[in-house]
Amino acid sequence: MCTTFSLSNVIQPYNPADPEVTVLKRLVSLALFAVIIWAPMPVFAQQSPQEKAPQDKEQVLWEKLEATINGVDRNLEGVLGVAILDLTTGQKYFLHADEVLPTASSIKIAVLAELYRQAQQGKIKLGDLYTLQSSDLAGGSGIAGALTPGVTRLTIRDVAVLMISVSDNSATNIIIDRIGIENVNALLDSLSLTQTRLRRKMMDVKAAGEGRENIATPREMVTLLESLYRGRVLNKPMTEDFFTLLSVHKESYIPRELPEDLRIANKPGELEGVRNDSGIVFTGSRPFAISVMTTYLRREKDGGDAIVRIATAAYQMFDRLSRSSQYGRVVSLHDTGNP
Repeated sequence: MCTTFSLSNVIQPYNPADPEVTVLKRLVSLALFAVIIWAPMPVFAQQSPQEKAPQDKEQVLWEKLEATINGVDRNLEGVLGVAILDLTTGQKYFLHADEVLPTASSIKIAVLAELYRQAQQGKIKLGDLYTLQSSDLAGGSGIAGALTPGVTRLTIRDVAVLMISVSDNSATNIIIDRIGIENVNALLDSLSLTQTRLRRKMMDVKAAGEGRENIATPREMVTLLESLYRGRVLNKPMTEDFFTLLSVHKESYIPRELPEDLRIANKPGELEGVRNDSGIVFTGSRPFAISVMTTYLRREKDGGDAIVRIATAAYQMFDRLSRSSQYGRVVSLHDTGNP
């Protein structure tokens, strides 16, 4: 049987003629009514307008970096792709990072990686001597073109130094002939980098005219660099020597506005309408990988300037993070501020 509760059941109207209604009964009724009416209501805490959820301070810096890059993208008369990876936390930033773009000479990072992998396997000795031949010379030979064919002998590692430091195309083709285009691509496949391809040797105008361009995406270039950095491709001694060679001084975009003593392992690339640079910037405790690729440029200088601005903004953020406490105070050995 269901009973419906009602205040009328609790508070009886006063009726002197009703012999059952006594003074005591009426007092009990009034007491129950008071309990019901004045029972404390639950209190819900409300956030004052001045109180906000704690802010992720690092995320604020990432958002400011994103705003800077978006501004560069809007103003560039061309196509821009960017990938940035924090090698400490794993946080990433991508803008058009899956666009397949011409690599120009930045593909030489993959060529160098395969050379070192084969050296690690004992298939090639970096100390072996190579005699430069007239048939080796290609456009954009740089130093190799000024050396005497048939007489000049270089170690394979020295040939690789020319490939990276002055982007010597003859040196690059010598390395490619030694290691094989198919093996470079097999290495890339093993890292699931299916959009990054070495499809021709340097300055092969006929192959380029047929559409066989060396290509990559900014995301995959950063992934390749991360894989090398984390020792997924080479053992520790080979990894260290690989980055020593990739860090040799060169004319490039990423380091242009950065401190001269900062270690940067990178390889730029240039073609008509194309400017690229990919590498790792060893910023204190916060190293980062970066790839900035541009194509369809109306003015090639603008592409280079875009890379410089993005790389500089990224460095400034990671440099602050590297030198700051969790609250953002920069702490240095020469800090004379108040505690």
